[in-house]
Amino acid sequence: MVCDTLGTVGKDSTTWQLRARRLTGSRASFPFVPREDFDWPTACLEMEQLISCWTGEEQHIARGSQVDEERGEGQARPQAGGPAAEGQDGGGQGEVEGVGVAAQEVAYGANEGLEVEIEGEDGEMQPILGVQEARLREELGGGLDNGAAALMEQERMAFHAYMEQVVAPDKQENPVDRGNKIGFSPSPALEYTNFAIDHIGQVNSVLLLGGKGAVCATASRDGNVKLWDLQATSDRTLIYTLGRKGDFSTHKGWVWCLASEGPLLASGGFDNTVSLWDLQAGGAERGLIKTGAAVICLSCQPDVLLAGTFDKMVSLYDPRAAEPLIKSLRLHKGAVMCLAADDKYIISGSKDSTVAIYDRRAGKTLEKCRLRSYLVSMSYNGCEVWAGDQTGMLHCLAVQTGTLKLLSQFDVGHTALITGIHSSLGTLYTCSSDRTVKVHIPSAPPRTLCTLHHQTGVHGLSVEAGVLAVASWESSLAIWRPRTLS
Repeated sequence: MVCDTLGTVGKDSTTWQLRARRLTGSRASFPFVPREDFDWPTACLEMEQLISCWTGEEQHIARGSQVDEERGEGQARPQAGGPAAEGQDGGGQGEVEGVGVAAQEVAYGANEGLEVEIEGEDGEMQPILGVQEARLREELGGGLDNGAAALMEQERMAFHAYMEQVVAPDKQENPVDRGNKIGFSPSPALEYTNFAIDHIGQVNSVLLLGGKGAVCATASRDGNVKLWDLQATSDRTLIYTLGRKGDFSTHKGWVWCLASEGPLLASGGFDNTVSLWDLQAGGAERGLIKTGAAVICLSCQPDVLLAGTFDKMVSLYDPRAAEPLIKSLRLHKGAVMCLAADDKYIISGSKDSTVAIYDRRAGKTLEKCRLRSYLVSMSYNGCEVWAGDQTGMLHCLAVQTGTLKLLSQFDVGHTALITGIHSSLGTLYTCSSDRTVKVHIPSAPPRTLCTLHHQTGVHGLSVEAGVLAVASWESSLAIWRPRTLS
């Protein structure tokens, strides 16, 4: 009878909703896009693991930094933001006293005058206003209960706006600093490693493979894609560098993006090609697709490969066919900067500051939104899209019954373009060229758990099985992995 009762409680979504509310706080909205089929147990477990790992990591980094300062050592490792960092480096804005990120959103004008345009039937872009401003102001009008106040206090400990100019792409790092970073000691909850990855150019993309975070692919401006064994007992081991027989590099230009589906790995470059590689066959070449323009973003689905290119096109390919091109779509008037897809829709963001949704089954564009800034990165999970723009703002969009609606935008502390983003039911990671990586709970507003600072800009991240891989401009790879208890 006890087991049956506990089983019934575990199947009751109300129990999990109350559990999630304790994790996000009573003032936050979660999930951002309500839906009946939401997997509450998985979301709660992901949030609990995220809080357990990254809250402890922030405290550990703060202690390690204090020890380094006492010893007079240089500050050469990633660091978590804290209250001491507020208002430094160019007059960065501190957090409004007594409230959390929701108040910052209004105080800093994140939703003030938010203007979106929806394309009407006549093709004209019609402006509408943001729908979240009034609700956020109403929520902030009352006092915070004890549980929410405690959560907001944790937010304050994690908040650090790193107000410094974006590192120039050609800036070189002191080799001594890189060596110091490799010596970073792990926290109780996470294992951390940072190692040079033998690229002679900046790393543009990183991708964890295999489902367990055991293998990592890196793509660089030196034209190469390298695969790394992250489970090597001593130093991380280079498995191989991808390439065709007789070629000196993987691509004949910058490699800008990576995507995978099963054993297939796709790499897109500025040499106007997408290269296909078979990981089960030792990285053997599976094909070469000529796109006609530089490839900026990729998305691999079980039945199709999508590429967004500089010539304003979103192209669909069948990697198995002798003539792989299925169709090319002109959804924008500028370069396609990011895209995401599933078996129903293709969502793309462009340099022309528009976001489009395309119905794969009906074969037509359903809707197009115009923003005030263009999107650089995107993560699509069910009917929820999290996207980062070139100003450092985080946007949340809803995909429901073929419509694309911008719900709100948030200032989470990034001061330059958000170069990478990953979201799941209970996690949200962002990275930026402002040299920071942030870990959030994906609520509205996002609850920031930890901010990691790097010596140079961060160009990409990848998350798999709780493992976080971060690629920065100094050609090093940082890995955070949940510590296994022995």
